[in-house]
Amino acid sequence: MGESWFRREFLAPRRLAFNVVFYGLHFFFFGYGWHSQAVNTKLAALNALTWSVWTSRGAGLVLAFDGGLILLPMLRNVIRVVRPRVQWLFPADENIWFHRQVAYSMAFWAMVHTTAHYVNFFNVERTQVRKQTALQIHYTQAGGITGHFMLLIMVLMYGTAHNKIRQQCFEAFWYTHHLAFFFMIGLYSHATGCFVRDSVNPDYITSFPFYSTEHCLGYESWRFIIWPGILYFGERVYREIRARRATRLSKVLVHPSGAMELRIVKPSFKYVAGQWLFIQVPEISTLQWHPFTITSAPEDPYVSVHIRQVGDFTHALGDRLGVGPSVVAAMTKAAIKGSEKDEKTGITRGDFVEIDASNVSLPSVRIDGPFGAPAEDVFNVEVAVLIGAGIGVTPFASILKHIWYRQKRGNLGTLRRVEFFWVCRDAPSFGWFQSLLQEVEAAQADPNFLRINIYLTQKIGEDMLWNIAVNDAGADYDPLTLLRTRTMFGRPDWMTIYGQMRQAVESGQYIAGSKSQLKTKVGTYFCGPSVLAKAIKEATLHHTGPNVEFSFAKEHF
Repeated sequence: MGESWFRREFLAPRRLAFNVVFYGLHFFFFGYGWHSQAVNTKLAALNALTWSVWTSRGAGLVLAFDGGLILLPMLRNVIRVVRPRVQWLFPADENIWFHRQVAYSMAFWAMVHTTAHYVNFFNVERTQVRKQTALQIHYTQAGGITGHFMLLIMVLMYGTAHNKIRQQCFEAFWYTHHLAFFFMIGLYSHATGCFVRDSVNPDYITSFPFYSTEHCLGYESWRFIIWPGILYFGERVYREIRARRATRLSKVLVHPSGAMELRIVKPSFKYVAGQWLFIQVPEISTLQWHPFTITSAPEDPYVSVHIRQVGDFTHALGDRLGVGPSVVAAMTKAAIKGSEKDEKTGITRGDFVEIDASNVSLPSVRIDGPFGAPAEDVFNVEVAVLIGAGIGVTPFASILKHIWYRQKRGNLGTLRRVEFFWVCRDAPSFGWFQSLLQEVEAAQADPNFLRINIYLTQKIGEDMLWNIAVNDAGADYDPLTLLRTRTMFGRPDWMTIYGQMRQAVESGQYIAGSKSQLKTKVGTYFCGPSVLAKAIKEATLHHTGPNVEFSFAKEHF
């Protein structure tokens, strides 16, 4: 039985340390906001409202803190630069997870702050502390207007941020999340209404920030939290300038599974294997940027991404290229017969259909990136376990290619063995990645360096089962993948797999020349659904011991 959700999320050593610091800071700011309001003699009239005003002030200070904090994990270029230097201290790859934790905190404290203010405004009208009615404070003063405006934006942003909505309609998530610009404007200007003051009427002035700090006694928190906003705005401007550098879509390939491979030429684009980028097709949308993993290696003369047609944008791109869902099936049959030869070596590179640029004009594209990912670190461990589920195999296309190039140069760093797992739902999905695996497998001088493990989870029909049996008998290659490695059927048992790996490492059989008394680092890099990630992570934690250290990292966008 796996560990409980509470133990995993709150009591695991690193999570516990994070929770103590993160929530400790939140409660500190809440207590400070409450106390500084309650003991301020200048605000004695307002303090007659007692707990409601103290609560609203404490929660407001926490929200200001979160308002500055929530932008920091979105500084993608800064994270990409500092990631190699700070990875030992905290998981920089978990920036999206941290962004969500701050968002959850903001949702909670926004409810506390809003509820307390509704009580405040009711009591202000009841006790006549101010001349205005509750409705006037709500809808005619800056504090009330910006507050309700930010709540509306939060409802839209949170409502479209769910994983299922992002997958089915990324555009809804993309557009509503860009309302964050107006949310931040509201946050920075929220105090201009001068609700917290020692005078009957607001003390406005004509120059920025449009209220006098002599009588308006807010925390002036905007002076501190505006800096992350300035940094984020500056980074977005830099990314826009960088994305406009010369870029050309040189080739589009359609693989047997229907996945589209875009090969892009951009001389200024430098990246590391395992990284990802944003892509924009202005003909489809001049505003949308979509994240995709880079599938080419740094040694390739192009940058490639593989795109599966699953959402509005990808379907629109397929239709624009003439390979929409209605024609994918027919093109897939033709793809099985197609092949491309490398001009220099004459090696067959795979089965696919290349879109004829003379019949279909290729659209212009823009790319933004690259951005860091955990799989960059494969050369820093002795054993790399690469696990992809379905189209989640894309990061490892780049990594396996890069390993192949580095093998040729004899420069693999500390890497001594690679275990590659690909879990697929149906057989046609093997098509687009098959040619690369064939090349990498054929290039292995040491058969123990790279081991390919392919699992097919689809229920096999009787006809297909007989076909596999007939073609597999006495054959040197697997009939489904055309690899020497045989396809396995069903779901992998990760506990057993990692247990066997640990035993092999400790016995000295797994890595030639290794000693059981030396700790072997085994890094697991995964891209796929969270349910599978949970099972793999539990297996790595369970089998980590004094002689073998298993680490786990999941790809995030």
